[in-house]
Amino acid sequence: MSESNLQEEQEPLKAEYEEDPESAQITLTATGEEQDDSRSCNVDIGRAIYEAELHEGAGGPGTGACSGDLLLGALAACSQLTAQAVAENFGLEVDIGVEASGDLDLRGTMGVDADAAVGFQDIRLDVTVDGDVDDDTKAALQKYTERYCVVYQTLAEPSALETEWTFREEEAD
Repeated sequence: MSESNLQEEQEPLKAEYEEDPESAQITLTATGEEQDDSRSCNVDIGRAIYEAELHEGAGGPGTGACSGDLLLGALAACSQLTAQAVAENFGLEVDIGVEASGDLDLRGTMGVDADAAVGFQDIRLDVTVDGDVDDDTKAALQKYTERYCVVYQTLAEPSALETEWTFREEEAD
């Protein structure tokens, strides 16, 4: 548990968002930039930079996180933090652990089999809660964690995805 009370910190934010719904609208941005090796990149989220690389099953070095790892990591992190916040708001003294896993068929992303799907075919989220929790609270913890986890909801009910490509001519020296 954190030293400050989450409900007390969230209360003025909720009041602001209720009074001024536009203040709750945010845009998160991540930018990928090629490193020296075309099999790896930096992902800048504005507050931190992460390294990513092609999975070794797609010709990458296999020493760092691939984009699939980062997607599962985002799901695990969001679910973990949301569950912790819900538990804290319920006044629960519990320890929560989350594991996200997913199944890929690399033939799809490698173009080996046109019928093989590109992307995760199945994603699993395993949440473990250690502590004394009654049945009604267990159900509520699960319900509200899944309801308010941004990444979970985005994967469960995909948002519209827009793509814009810009091609620039290289300037001669």
